Amino acid sequence: MKSSLWEATKLVFRKELIMGLRFKASWMAMFMFALTTLACVSLALQGGQLEPKLAAALLWIIIFFASMAGADRSFADEDMAGTLLTLKLYGGAQPVLWGKMLYSFFLLALLSLFIAPLFLVLSGVEAILAGVFVLTLLLGVAGLAAAGTLLAALTTGARVKNGLFAVLMLPVILPVFLPAIFLTAGAFEGSEPSLSYLGGMALYDALLAVGASVLFDYLWYED
Repeated sequence: MKSSLWEATKLVFRKELIMGLRFKASWMAMFMFALTTLACVSLALQGGQLEPKLAAALLWIIIFFASMAGADRSFADEDMAGTLLTLKLYGGAQPVLWGKMLYSFFLLALLSLFIAPLFLVLSGVEAILAGVFVLTLLLGVAGLAAAGTLLAALTTGARVKNGLFAVLMLPVILPVFLPAIFLTAGAFEGSEPSLSYLGGMALYDALLAVGASVLFDYLWYED
């Protein structure tokens, strides 16, 4: 990444962070959803313990739907506030994309950092392979951030937005979602991690990021 692009990306990231901390709507929606579902899991289990595969699937379902509560707002908030046109005039396509993607990754990583420890405590599951568990979380969150940023830009101008983002997001993120569940279950069971799953997740994340970078120029300069 060229230094000028990196500097502009950092400016967009800083703007997103300041706006996120100032209004907190996305933060509150995502963290409250996570807290509510974790409380429901705790009440349902009543001190019981989940099977590793079921626990892994449940953890990623919580992370996915909690991210859906705020991931689609990165461009929608700009559109509603009337600042999207200004951003188009003064911001290049690539710095805006990478800045918003970086912010989305940062926010989802924080969300996972909040959810994962609480989930482990409440579900009675232990991450025996902690390194694999953390790496899987990071790769999964990176995929969610890349796909979420691109789809948020795609759906901003749509007339019917309710549910559209989640409907489009699920098939796009499925190649990351399924290996993440298998790897997380393996980390809970202590079994040897599959390098093909880890490599596949990393490769798909890279393809999503590069694909978003290529397509975003057409979206940004449309109209």
